[in-house]
Amino acid sequence: MANLLTIPLKKSYEVDIQTPVRDYIHQHCAAHPNQFKDDIERWQKLRRDYVDGGIHMDRVDAALRYHAQLVCILAKLPTDINLAIPYAHAFASRNALPITLNNLAFERVCVLLNIVALHTQLAAAEDRSNQEGIKRAVLNYRNAAGTLHYMITKALPSLHFLPDDEVPADLSEDFLKSLEYLMKAQAEECGWQNAKLASVKNGLVARLAQKTASEYSAAADVIAHASPETKGSFPSHWLPHLEAKRSHFYAVAQYRKSIDENEGNKYGVELARLTLAQLHAKTAYDRARRGGVVQTVVQDTKSLLDNVAKDIARAERDNDLIYHQDVPAHSALPEIVIASLIPKIEPPTGLTQIHTLISDDQVLFKDLLAWAAREAINIYNDRKQNLIEERIISATRDLDELISQTLRELNLPASLEALERPIGLPPSLLKKAEEVRLANGPATINASIEDVQRLAKQDMDILNEALDILDEEASEDEALRKERPLPRPPSHEANAVLVEKASRYRNILEEAAKSDEFVREKWDDWEQNIVELTWDQADLEAAVPSSTIKATGRLSAASPPTQVNARKLRALLDDIERLKRSRARIIEQAQNVAEADEEVIRSRVVRVSAGFVKWADMKPAMFEDQSDEELAKYDGYVMEVEESERKQVELLDEIRARNEVFVQSRKEDPSVREREAALQSLDLSYHKYKEIKRNLEEGYQFYNDLASILLQFKEACKQWRTQRKQEIHSLSQAMQAMSLEEVKRPGKAPPSPKPTTRATHRRPASKSSLGLPSLDSDEWETYVMPSPPSGSERG
Repeated sequence: MANLLTIPLKKSYEVDIQTPVRDYIHQHCAAHPNQFKDDIERWQKLRRDYVDGGIHMDRVDAALRYHAQLVCILAKLPTDINLAIPYAHAFASRNALPITLNNLAFERVCVLLNIVALHTQLAAAEDRSNQEGIKRAVLNYRNAAGTLHYMITKALPSLHFLPDDEVPADLSEDFLKSLEYLMKAQAEECGWQNAKLASVKNGLVARLAQKTASEYSAAADVIAHASPETKGSFPSHWLPHLEAKRSHFYAVAQYRKSIDENEGNKYGVELARLTLAQLHAKTAYDRARRGGVVQTVVQDTKSLLDNVAKDIARAERDNDLIYHQDVPAHSALPEIVIASLIPKIEPPTGLTQIHTLISDDQVLFKDLLAWAAREAINIYNDRKQNLIEERIISATRDLDELISQTLRELNLPASLEALERPIGLPPSLLKKAEEVRLANGPATINASIEDVQRLAKQDMDILNEALDILDEEASEDEALRKERPLPRPPSHEANAVLVEKASRYRNILEEAAKSDEFVREKWDDWEQNIVELTWDQADLEAAVPSSTIKATGRLSAASPPTQVNARKLRALLDDIERLKRSRARIIEQAQNVAEADEEVIRSRVVRVSAGFVKWADMKPAMFEDQSDEELAKYDGYVMEVEESERKQVELLDEIRARNEVFVQSRKEDPSVREREAALQSLDLSYHKYKEIKRNLEEGYQFYNDLASILLQFKEACKQWRTQRKQEIHSLSQAMQAMSLEEVKRPGKAPPSPKPTTRATHRRPASKSSLGLPSLDSDEWETYVMPSPPSGSERG
């Protein structure tokens, strides 16, 4: 039985790569999935070759090639392409359920850990009774340690988990760091053993043993101070093994150094080192014997303890009878300086220089634009749209709304048009009435209200159906618990994440219903006024009082000062309308540029992306310079809007002042005031019509987007129920495979599946104008179901 530790392989399963990869390319890339048919098939074969096979160097080479391709793939695709990757814990029992994550970075890290495991098992299989076998074992342990260092520094930082993900304990940094120290320690132990076979001087052997002990000590300390979850991930005998090895090699170092002291005639120092060696050897033996360590290690520690005891008896006798040298205290002994015959440990070349394993022509998806480049384009487009929407369109809308509000407060242009056109209707109002009439406004609004109500009910029905699925699963779970105990959390605990999401969705729907009711009440208040806008021109003119005829039957006329003020006020209103039209042209120009520059930014990003090697770890931030340069072209439009705001402030101030003079100069004619009120009411009705129409359009969009989210939530609930059924099936199989004694033995409950969700859609539109809560994209998530599941030396 070997006295060195090995790491088991993380068991994985066959996965369907084709469907999720094709779906991702179809949904997110400009290219057609068929263009990458061969790449997908090669990916599937590479993974199959890596997963299957025995313990031999060919499998290590296959795993290295697969890892090299994964690095290239991760440069082309994001970590989450909805490809479920299942892996069991490295030290999991045969019937343990795997952890399944939609994460290509998870796949990469697991591949690296399996490369480490293969090296440890190849090293353990070597014959260490000869120097050639030891050299091969050292090489494997060096490669294992180098791979672990690469994992910790390069691969692990790129592995990110979602809040609902089950985090594998065997991929924590402490877990991997302890393994790295262990691999170094076992490499050093092999080097120490080789030095013994080569009859190296005792002083050097002592220094080599001291180095070996320090590496075992580092590995043991990491585990001892790790979190309970990490510490519990190791087999129960691992920490005692490391602690026993640490004390054993500290004892070996003192023992070998004592021989060196004897050869130098330092008999008192020899005896001090022997007694110190005895203390370490006793500690090693006790820890190994009580910690369940393999018998080979127990025998090694016992053999060393016996040898040290014999030499102490001899040394004490000789020193008492012959040499009479003082025996120094242990604290006064010079420390043994460590030494190593192991070359500097570096990651294997196949990890750091993947071009040595695959050529440019062999890279998978080499013709696909890197995901970071695609994401950079998407980020640019989002920033561009946000800039145009917030700083140009929304700013213009706010400024135009300020104009409308100010003019309504001043009763403009109704008071001016009542004077300018004392009979009939102003052209601007006729145009607005025609717009409502041609659109069949009232009927359209009534139909939209019904559509929004129908969509709201549909969304609530979907949510209730999803909750029905959870209720059915809970009933099934409760029925099974009545038959026999289940070693998993009950449904009300296990599905807490899904239930909490459902509660949030229901709250949002209830808030949306309040906003819908507000819009309906607004329509009820203004329906009759808006209906008037659909009347024929003659009927509409008849409904508006005329201010042209006096009681005498003669035409009335405005005084000269009033006419002068009216003309000046009309000129100011025309200026403000021209300002509004100029801003509309700014919006149109900015939108035209935005449509045209989509290809511009793409070509620039593609050019920059081509400058990186195909396996470079690209990030969207690498393209920020190009994005900033392209966005700068919109600064001019923003400045024009800001300049128009300054002009608007001045114009509105002038309009207020001129209107006050105009009002004072008018005759106090009741018929004029009635006509002004009627015209103002029609104008305000038009604005309410536009407002209600916009509210309903927002509601329609809101419920459609929410329906898509709720359908995905319903599907997540279905997958959750299916997974719970599969878990019961797996548990039943495990119980059937266990003996009666194993069934009665208390064991750790298998992990309950956790609902894991991913954002797979754009952010839905919110009803911000109505006070509805925005739909945060992090809230709308999709549940993803996990897949079913050595020759030793003494002293």
